[in-house]
Amino acid sequence: MKNTVEIVDRSSLLKGLYQQLSLKPEETAIVTIDMHRGHLDMDVATMPTKPEDARRVIANGRQALDFSRKLDIPVVHAVLVYRRIPGVGSEAMVSHFWKAMHAAQGETDRLTPGRKSTVREHNIEGSPGTQIIPELYREGDYVIDNKKRLDCFYGTDLRQLLDVLGVKTVVLMGINTNTCVLNTAFTAFNFDYRVVVLSDCVASMYGDDLHVLGLQNIARCLGWVITNQQFFEKLKERRAA
Repeated sequence: MKNTVEIVDRSSLLKGLYQQLSLKPEETAIVTIDMHRGHLDMDVATMPTKPEDARRVIANGRQALDFSRKLDIPVVHAVLVYRRIPGVGSEAMVSHFWKAMHAAQGETDRLTPGRKSTVREHNIEGSPGTQIIPELYREGDYVIDNKKRLDCFYGTDLRQLLDVLGVKTVVLMGINTNTCVLNTAFTAFNFDYRVVVLSDCVASMYGDDLHVLGLQNIARCLGWVITNQQFFEKLKERRAA
């Protein structure tokens, strides 16, 4: 018997939360999470999203980033890159779950439903997959390329960089909604940053159900989930004020 769970209607609460949101460009930074070719370029992706999700995220991400740069909002790209370790393979292979996933997957049972993928060969140092999608990068952006796990803060200098930049609001976009975006949102919340996720600019290679789970969890527990248009409106409100 298939289990179904009805999503609780919190639309009234979310509307009230949106009214409370105030964004100051001078205290805001955008962090793009794994918006690299390893997820979003179907020609080289080793853990691909759905092609239509990739097109949506790239187009909407570029719109949000270009708008933000005009307001001098800093852009930080966090990119996962693995080394090869003798006797281990990819650094990812020390994860018990990912090692088991690699062993268990077949032609049809993959981490990415309906699409071929490989944990073991994902984003190896020097591979095309580690490259940021060109449409999303501009000179002057910051790059953190030693991300090894699902949380962009874990093992990186992201927090130090944000503090140097005087950031109080972290705007997140990228892949995957239910893993790296959600994990980073949790840590940003725990560090007392204001957390905003742009719903137009996130997707999950794991499936639409987990994409929705990630957005619901963030919107009801951690921060604001808003569209690009709502993001632009909030920034314009502040400038007008």
